[in-house]
Amino acid sequence: MSDEPSYKDVTVLVVEDEPTTRAGIRSQLRQIGIRTIVEAADGKAGLAEIARTRPTLVLCDVHMQPVDGRQFLKMVRTVKVEWVKNIPIVFLTADAKPETVAFAKEFQVNGYLVKPVTLADLKARIDIILKTIDNSPQARGL
Repeated sequence: MSDEPSYKDVTVLVVEDEPTTRAGIRSQLRQIGIRTIVEAADGKAGLAEIARTRPTLVLCDVHMQPVDGRQFLKMVRTVKVEWVKNIPIVFLTADAKPETVAFAKEFQVNGYLVKPVTLADLKARIDIILKTIDNSPQARGL
């Protein structure tokens, strides 16, 4: 039996304002073996996609307009619906400033990867998250 997590039922939401960066992340996710990938160009659209697609986890940029990654993280973590509030969120950003990292920790981000991210680092973070969450339909509010 393999220690490798199964990506069969995994849905990843990529919240990123740069189309070329989204395409690169999508390509990396496919290389890992993740087939269900949804996208949003900012935090506001990301919130709508969470409600629409109920993803397993979210990869989110920090600097976007009109709703940036910090606002998005704060909104998700303060939602009253349990499965939404607890959705794993990984910041995928070029911003390594201590204050941004501190904010991410305060609002319980599940990972912080600095761009450009390697395929190995992305896979390792996703695997850690998948080993610690219940990805059953019931846990995701389905």
